Amino acid sequence: MDKAKKQEIISTFARSEKDTGSTEVQVAILTERINHLTEHLKLNKADKHSRRGMMQLVGQRKGLLKYLEQEDITRYRELKKKLNLR
Repeated sequence: MDKAKKQEIISTFARSEKDTGSTEVQVAILTERINHLTEHLKLNKADKHSRRGMMQLVGQRKGLLKYLEQEDITRYRELKKKLNLR
C-alpha cells in the first residue's frame, strides 16, 4: 500500500482531524492490506508465508473489531457497513 492510499484511508475513517490511530482507522488499514493479500494469493496459490501473514492480520482485525463492539456498538456497526464486512 502506498502512502497516498494510506492517507486516503486515514482521512476517510478518522474521527478528528489529527486522528491516525483510532480503532476505525486501524481496522480500515488492516482491511485494505487483507484485500491486497487476498488478490495476491489468488495468483500465487503456493505462497504459504503470505497466507500466514494474512491470517495474522485477520486475527488482529478481529480483535480490534471485538474491542470496538464492546466499547461502542453503533461505531462498530457503522464501520462494518462502510467496509462491507460480514
